[in-house]
Amino acid sequence: MTEHEIYAILAKALENLFEIEPERIKPEADLFNDLEIDSIDAIDLIDYIKRQTGHKLMAEDFRNVRTVADVIQAVINKAKQSDNA
Repeated sequence: MTEHEIYAILAKALENLFEIEPERIKPEADLFNDLEIDSIDAIDLIDYIKRQTGHKLMAEDFRNVRTVADVIQAVINKAKQSDNA
């Protein structure tokens, strides 16, 4: 799965689940400050990503995530771990 594909999944989730305008969704956008995602929303986002990508992000995977780009990198890292398992 490419960064572009993951970004598309994430953007769709942010638009559909949280009604965030597409123009606000940028790689550098801070999930919590810019996009106003809270911890409960983050759990919903993790679940959506799992259903769409097949990669289950754990809470610890999300601990250092702050931006849209961080989420993309977390999914890529999880995919690499799965490939190496």
